[in-house]
Amino acid sequence: MRQAKKADRASIKARKEAIKTLAELKREAQTAMNRWIVQVRDADKPCISCGRHHQGQWHAGHYLSRGSAPQHALNPMNVWKQCAPCNTYLHGNLIPYRVRLIELIGLEAVEAMENDNAPHKWTREGLIEVRDTYRAKLKELKC
Repeated sequence: MRQAKKADRASIKARKEAIKTLAELKREAQTAMNRWIVQVRDADKPCISCGRHHQGQWHAGHYLSRGSAPQHALNPMNVWKQCAPCNTYLHGNLIPYRVRLIELIGLEAVEAMENDNAPHKWTREGLIEVRDTYRAKLKELKC
């Protein structure tokens, strides 16, 4: 009885996964990567723009916005921990963001990212891989 219910739930989960749209998968991949950036990679770092440590809400702020550069939306070198005031009210606070980004990854890498306008076509498999990779990294930390 239990095994039948468990198999039924697994079947339902697989069918739901199969009908997800690319947009849903991209949202899930972005969420997983953002959580990893804020909770793991940049957990002990201050806001990339203003350099403050505070008790407020943290965002995963994109240097090149997802709207203007969708090809870099899932590039971890384009996304860094940022305080809510800088990301929301100062629209990314981009001038100090760029200065700090150059310190972190170098001028050549920043300019290469800024000059890369090649479109990126995500596949279902690619998005699922990104999502599952970052979810596994988060899970690894929590264990």
